[in-house]
Amino acid sequence: MIENFPAERATALQRLDSFGPRMGHHYARGRNSDLGPGQRQDVSRLSPAIRHRLVTEAEAVGTALALHGPEQAQKFIEEVFWRSYWKGFLQLRPGLWDAYRGELAQDLARLQAEPELQAAYARAVEGSTGIDAFDAWAVELRDSGWLHNHARMWFASIWIFTLRLPWTLGADLFLRHLLDADAASNTLSWRWVAGLHTAGKTYVARAENIHRFTGGRFNPVGLEENPPPPPAPHPIPLQPLRPMAPLPEGPVALLLHEDDLHPESLLPPGLKVDAIAGLAVPRARSPLGCAPMAERQAWQVLADGLERAGRHFKAPVVALAPEAVAGWAQAHGLPVITPQAPVGWTAEALVGLGLPLHVVRRDWDAACWPAATKGYFAFRERIPAWLRELAPSPPSG
Repeated sequence: MIENFPAERATALQRLDSFGPRMGHHYARGRNSDLGPGQRQDVSRLSPAIRHRLVTEAEAVGTALALHGPEQAQKFIEEVFWRSYWKGFLQLRPGLWDAYRGELAQDLARLQAEPELQAAYARAVEGSTGIDAFDAWAVELRDSGWLHNHARMWFASIWIFTLRLPWTLGADLFLRHLLDADAASNTLSWRWVAGLHTAGKTYVARAENIHRFTGGRFNPVGLEENPPPPPAPHPIPLQPLRPMAPLPEGPVALLLHEDDLHPESLLPPGLKVDAIAGLAVPRARSPLGCAPMAERQAWQVLADGLERAGRHFKAPVVALAPEAVAGWAQAHGLPVITPQAPVGWTAEALVGLGLPLHVVRRDWDAACWPAATKGYFAFRERIPAWLRELAPSPPSG
């Protein structure tokens, strides 16, 4: 059975509504168990929709609060904030993304030059390692573009410590296939498993743990459960967020992209939007491109965002290749505004346009990102205050 994931806001809202009653004790009790496709009743499978903001973080958290309150929904709410923590952490340390890209280039060169590494990598990607759980997840990743969060950690740990493959090649595999792939959550989660995020701390997949939390589906053998300690991570200096300039007065053109596809809740009421374009560059995720399913989904969510934006702002819409954006902007003669793209391939593409852009930072990000200066537990202490400040609420339409 292959999981299905919404590529339109309307369908994502239906899933949000149907999962809402399970955001309390059901989620807290069952979120770490992966019983397999068709059996995942206690995880929302909304991550691709939230990643593209077909559903916003505020709407997901607001639904949980409305149905369960902050105590019963604590685990679900904290999981949503984990994504904001990762995004803020990378936004404050863009050098981590640059370092990953540089190390990946070196490991891809090794992959071409070393036959033994190439063979081991091929076995892992094809799901033919002989480790039952890992092989099943490799196939599920390829066929559905998604994995349970716990399975992602197990997969990464086996990749790094048992198969002894470079972590960057695994992170790249996820980026190319996952429907919810984003630079921050993916890169930093792989670094965390490898022990490069927190000094001296790795995440080690254990056979008993996998057997128990998959309901006995798997009984992996041969796992490395006592890897040597990793080298201490290199400190990366913080770069404070740049303040946002005021929006221009008068009519504007809106440039949408796959990182934030709910402009209806982003832009201030009364803003006059006279033209709308959409930009997606999924093949820029990796030097190896993007899996067809993930690329198709990126264009589908963009089309949905454009259609809704056109109706909301009563303006013409068009999807454009990067090289066509400057001509579109020049033809309309309007200042171009765009949602802030976090560190990653979309942000790089926007810089590459060579076009002055007026960037809009969402209130959620403006509140959360600056607090991602240390570990998640320090960040988590701010959640009650953010719930009061941001007042998240369920979708209104």
